[in-house]
Amino acid sequence: MMPQARLCSLCLLTLYLTTGYGQEGKFSGPLKPMTFSIFEGQEPSQIIFQFKVNPPAVSFELTGETNNTFKIEPDGLLYLIKPLDRETRSIYNLQVAALDAQGAIVEGPVPITIEVKDINDNRPTFLQSKYEGSVRQNSRPGSSIGTLTAHDMDEENTVNSILEYRIVAQTPQIPMDGLFLVQTYSGVFQLAKRSLKKQDTPQYNLTVEVSDKDFKTLCAVQINIIDINDQIPIFEKSDYGNLTIPEDTNIGSIILTIQATDADEPLTGSSKILYRITEGDSEGQLGVDTDPHTNAGYVTVKKPLDFETAAISNIIFKAENPEPLVSGVEYNASSFAKFTLIVTDVNEAPLFSEYVFQARVSEDVAIGTKVGNVTAKDPEGLDVRYSLRGDTRGWLNIDPVTGEIFSAAPLDRETESVYRVKVVATEVGGSSLSAVSDFHLTLLDVNDNPPRLAKEYTGLFLCYPLSAPGSLIFEATDDDWQPFRGPQFTFSLGSESLQADWEVSKINGTHAKLSTRHTSFEERVYDVPIRINDGSQPPLEGTVSLPGIVLAVVFIRMKKNKGKDNAPSAQASETKPLRS
Repeated sequence: MMPQARLCSLCLLTLYLTTGYGQEGKFSGPLKPMTFSIFEGQEPSQIIFQFKVNPPAVSFELTGETNNTFKIEPDGLLYLIKPLDRETRSIYNLQVAALDAQGAIVEGPVPITIEVKDINDNRPTFLQSKYEGSVRQNSRPGSSIGTLTAHDMDEENTVNSILEYRIVAQTPQIPMDGLFLVQTYSGVFQLAKRSLKKQDTPQYNLTVEVSDKDFKTLCAVQINIIDINDQIPIFEKSDYGNLTIPEDTNIGSIILTIQATDADEPLTGSSKILYRITEGDSEGQLGVDTDPHTNAGYVTVKKPLDFETAAISNIIFKAENPEPLVSGVEYNASSFAKFTLIVTDVNEAPLFSEYVFQARVSEDVAIGTKVGNVTAKDPEGLDVRYSLRGDTRGWLNIDPVTGEIFSAAPLDRETESVYRVKVVATEVGGSSLSAVSDFHLTLLDVNDNPPRLAKEYTGLFLCYPLSAPGSLIFEATDDDWQPFRGPQFTFSLGSESLQADWEVSKINGTHAKLSTRHTSFEERVYDVPIRINDGSQPPLEGTVSLPGIVLAVVFIRMKKNKGKDNAPSAQASETKPLRS
């Protein structure tokens, strides 16, 4: 039996021979940075290199991107324990360190790079299982049909990933085999030998092979032959005669059906027909919709017809394809047709020039002032008479002939800021048809309302006798338009004779306080007029006093209770606000 040491040496030599050696062409050596190249797919337990160090190092440690793929033995043998796959990972970065008996690093760590070398272990694959392309009939040889695309996961720009394309089968072989070609390396698909005709066959099915140096993959390619647009549409008749319809025909109504045919392949852009009006309809009142199955054209009313504008129109149609005609083929008289449209008169109601007429005027204009104007016309040219409807306040008059609108009474913005009425236009003669529009009159504010109290204050009192000066708070308002920040009233006593006993002080733009100047008042009712000024342009002033809203101070002696002292039962010296 072979000694054990000799057997181990033999195994080590065998492993060296299967894995190769490091960047310096050696199987072993000192601990230093190194790079190793290893082919993917090798069996595990392959020795890569043996590191050697001098004492006190007694073992080695492997760290880094080991991924449970690499291992190092205590004697420095670095080897592979799992197969490598370059398409999964192409480089591993490891570190190797030498340790002493206590596990301390005495040398390193040094970087070790493992480069995974590619082998041809991936079959080319197409991005699709089946490709479809098309080519027009009569196309010249060399015309491009499309590009086939395959992919190989092996390393790019190497012999393992270079792909070659070729056609291996054509069905049917009519009128001959080899009608198509594919560029060997680019995958560009082309028409090869001759032009094709759809009547020979409308479709070809090909089998294409892509290969690298070891593997082959097949895919199916379907080539459709497309008809070219070499036939023009032809009308079944060139003149559809006269068509008489009333001018009030509903929009969307079909008034005529026209028909052309095309000899190109059915249900394609070469045979589909679009109808276009080329003359006689400058306003776009008509349109033509095509039936996608029969190519019939339905002439419809798109806009209102007008006898007064165009009583007779000579309409010319053109039938054409959405697909362009091939070179040398042109549309001719067969693709044109005509008819005469006769529109009959229908008595129509007058038409206002606007849906809503609007005007603005100051609320203090004099009676009889022109405040606006409306206009309407009768399509048949009849005279029109105007009238108002909904003038509930009797503020306006309208001239029945001219449509001018005048003020008929004093206007008041505070009553109605935008006055809305209806204007009626009626034709004179005919059927006396009428139309209605709106007239909106916006009234602009004038400072014509003096300030007043915001509410009716009643039952105001201060208790008698006064032990201290008292006060009452009140609020003013104004019916005119107010600025964004609100009114800015000023307040004063209505008579200078009251100044010895009373005073008015402003709290803000709408509130003020009436106060007594002393406590020596008799027990009676006092009428204190207050003057309020709005400060507008022109300024208006209002005085609030009796009769109407009363500002009064009432001093009331409370009755004595039996068995009690002659002192009042209550002494009210605190200030009381105004109450309603």
